[in-house]
Amino acid sequence: MDSDEHKRVLDPEHDTAALKALTHPLRIRLLGLLRQDGPATASELAARTGESSASASYHLRVLAKYAFIAEAEHRDGRERRWRALHTVTSWSNEAMESSEEGRAFVSLARRRQLEHLESSLARHDADMAAGRLGQEWVEPSGISDLMLRLTAGSLAELWDTIAGKLEELTARDADDPRAERVVLLTAGLPLASRDREDGDHDGTGHQGIS
Repeated sequence: MDSDEHKRVLDPEHDTAALKALTHPLRIRLLGLLRQDGPATASELAARTGESSASASYHLRVLAKYAFIAEAEHRDGRERRWRALHTVTSWSNEAMESSEEGRAFVSLARRRQLEHLESSLARHDADMAAGRLGQEWVEPSGISDLMLRLTAGSLAELWDTIAGKLEELTARDADDPRAERVVLLTAGLPLASRDREDGDHDGTGHQGIS
């Protein structure tokens, strides 16, 4: 496992047990809530997820066992509060592809990201309608749906460029009181051309991806 203050990097070869622990829909959701909204108790998280306090508490302990979360400062002595240890979980897609556990985790994580987009859109709309966000957020908010033609190398370069710019901007705005938490989901999903879906016509024998 490689980690720093902000990122947990998962290695399927060395983090097999941690991957299995995180490959659970509720655990991924609990970790996401702690990262998004800050420290919380099992009871508070249970209320947000519709789970029982006992279930939330159990899954939080599993996350703590594998160093995704830790106990936070308590407001009182009655119930544990939990906090996320990192703001993001990262991994190598190529490394994850080499194991069944890795592939299962990536598949689940991507589905959870789609659920996060849907819930974030609903929350954004409600916040704007209720005036909890100012009008300065109307223009820059949105979802982009683009269809590009890129090589694998160009797509990798695009990811690096986005990561570098995000690091620059978040560092610049870290102490700005005007800053709000922004949910940013990006996707780069190559699609094989339609004439390859029923079999490859160039003699290589590879199937298209759809």
